[in-house]
Amino acid sequence: MKNELIDYKDFLQQISDEIHFFCKDFFPDEFVLTSQITLKFVLLIFLIYAVAFILKNGINLVFRFFFDKEKYPVMKSIYKAKVTNSVANILALIIGKFALYSIFYRHPKSFDLLERMINFVIVLAIANMAFRFIKVLQNYYLIQKDYYKIIAINSISQTVRIFGMFIFSVIAICVIFDISGATILGSLGAITAVIVLIFRDTILGFVTGIHVATSKNIKVGDWVSIPKYTIEGNIEDIDLLTTKIRNFDKTLSTIPTYDLLTTEIKNMQVMSETNTRRIKKSIVFNIKSFKFLNDEAISELLKINLIHDYLVEKKKEIDTQKSTLKNADEIINGKQLTNIGTFRIYALNYLKNNPNIDQEGTILVRQMEITPQGMPLEIYCFANDSRWEHFEQIQADIFDHLLVASKEFDLEIMQVHKI
Repeated sequence: MKNELIDYKDFLQQISDEIHFFCKDFFPDEFVLTSQITLKFVLLIFLIYAVAFILKNGINLVFRFFFDKEKYPVMKSIYKAKVTNSVANILALIIGKFALYSIFYRHPKSFDLLERMINFVIVLAIANMAFRFIKVLQNYYLIQKDYYKIIAINSISQTVRIFGMFIFSVIAICVIFDISGATILGSLGAITAVIVLIFRDTILGFVTGIHVATSKNIKVGDWVSIPKYTIEGNIEDIDLLTTKIRNFDKTLSTIPTYDLLTTEIKNMQVMSETNTRRIKKSIVFNIKSFKFLNDEAISELLKINLIHDYLVEKKKEIDTQKSTLKNADEIINGKQLTNIGTFRIYALNYLKNNPNIDQEGTILVRQMEITPQGMPLEIYCFANDSRWEHFEQIQADIFDHLLVASKEFDLEIMQVHKI
């Protein structure tokens, strides 16, 4: 191996000598040195590019042939992130640094400047490879379809990029000017507070990304509602500083990512995943229309199938009680049926017999607190189809029916109030 390196060095020296004497023979004396250094520098650049080209194609051919398959997710991620290209570039630069001494051995004064230049480019190549390794993690979790970890990786990657650029910039400055890194970092200590202030949103975004990934509350693609900003739509992207949400009206909203920690966010995605969506809506009745049901009214309502059994049972209870009750002729004495109470049972039975209502979920018809507008009767249940247009149709059909059916109970509707 040592002999091969010596032969390689001798070969480069021979080419360098050919360029050296060619310039000496064919260029004017005042341009000889400049032309020699320029042509040798072109040779060095060509050598580095040629080696990088050969290494890239060789390494990528191996990865493409053997590892670009789903059963090798790590290797596939490395290949897709083009880490192999960075490795080839670094190896080519290292070879170029070795070749530098052979090509410029007749110009030792050029060594220092050229060596710094190559070291600077090596630092850039290593930085590029480091950033591409972050892309490897993103590709890997994308293949694994672990979307919560993708959110964390996105936040980490952007934070690492920002601070990585800062660190590699310090290293590059040290390499170019040949100064100690401690000198630069020492001078930065005085402006730490300013740096923290500048990177405040970055730090908060990083923390938020980790929190979102670990808590698994939301992810890209989720249907969310943010009351603070009156936003409702699907999350399109969560990065270090901003979160993009595509609203249902096709507009795009952008909020600071750290707001995901401090703002109320309703994740509606669970409705899509379970294919259920809540109905919570009230019909407001005029309390002046409430009344007891006499025998004639009960006889008419017995024709309604959904409350027939209920009325028969209650009528028996009332008759049994009144048989031993004083002043039984007075309707207010003893247990009585009311039109609003009977309608409430009718609405409950209607929901329980509706095929569009999830019978495993909560089904309630309840009286709410009386307001100056009247008494709200709230319908609380879950539709078994979460698709927006279907849900609205189901809800509309239910209230169309109940609004009209209430007339059979002599109830006066004041308004419909959605909560």
